[in-house]
Order: sequence, then structure tokens, then C-alpha cells
Amino acid sequence: MTPDPTAEPDGGVQSERAVGLLPPRHRVERRAILRWMLGAVAFPGTLTAAVAIACVVWEAARPWLVVVVIALAVFTAVGVLIEPFWRYAVHRWEATDDAVYALTGWIVREWRVAPISRIQTVDAVRGPLEQVMGLATLRVTTASSRGAITIGGLDSDVAAAAAERLNAITQRTPGDAT
Repeated sequence: MTPDPTAEPDGGVQSERAVGLLPPRHRVERRAILRWMLGAVAFPGTLTAAVAIACVVWEAARPWLVVVVIALAVFTAVGVLIEPFWRYAVHRWEATDDAVYALTGWIVREWRVAPISRIQTVDAVRGPLEQVMGLATLRVTTASSRGAITIGGLDSDVAAAAAERLNAITQRTPGDAT
């Protein structure tokens, strides 16, 4: 059964608010924390392991490689233990009949609003890890030079329903999204 995208609290699609810089109401899925953790360990963790192996094998470079291993380990630890929880606390989204709202980031926060009249395409994207976890990313492409608004960490059914609904709304909206 597909969830109703207009349902509260995390369905995210409402129609009673005017376009403006309003705080989005809906959180991403809690499963997104694990997704962000796995993403944070994939490259830096692999790099840390490779440099640690080099540190063990390459004795002449050991003094400076130890520093690199420690720095990479700290970077990876922050990416795995702090960033995902912080992002979950910050990330919000909402889609109304008038606009799509997104608040993202963990160090630098980006708050974006895309009026429906500026939307060119709406996609629900699911990478391999997202497919396994039942998550998706809602990508709203606009006529803005800033590019698409991406809202990651949504339940795949919610993202698909929101994309379908936004597509229907944009089809009814006059103009050429430029």
C-alpha cells in the first residue's frame, strides 16, 4: 500500500501555505542515519585502511603516514558518529501546491524554496544502497542556476508519491518553468 503523501507527520505534501522562506515541517526517514553512516565510511574508511596498510608495510614512510592515518581516522569517525545524527536533526522538507521547501546541510545549512512554476522535472531516485534500505531521493529540477533541489533519505513510497503528485501539479501550472 502506498502511503498518502498528504498525511501527517512525515508524508510531506501539504497545500495550505504560501510560497516564501518558511521552515519545512517534515523530517527524512530515520533509516537515513544508517545510509549516511555507510556513505561516510565508504571512501574515507577505505582510504584510511589503505594508508594504514602502507604504514605497516612501508617502514621508511611510517613517521609521516601515522599522522595521515590518525587524521583520516578522525575524519572518518566524525563522518560516521556525528554527521549523520546532525544531518538528521537539521534536514527537513515539504511540498505544497505552491512550492517545494528543503532545509539541508550539517555544517553549512542550505534552505531552498522552488516555486511550482519554476519546476522542470521531478524524479524519485534510488541508488543501490537506498534500494536495499527502502529509501529514495526526491530530485526537483528547476530553472534556477543553483540546480536541482535534492531531498535524500525519504521513504521510497513517500518519495514516489510526492514525485507523482508534484508532477501532476506542475502539469496543471501554466508557464514554461523559465
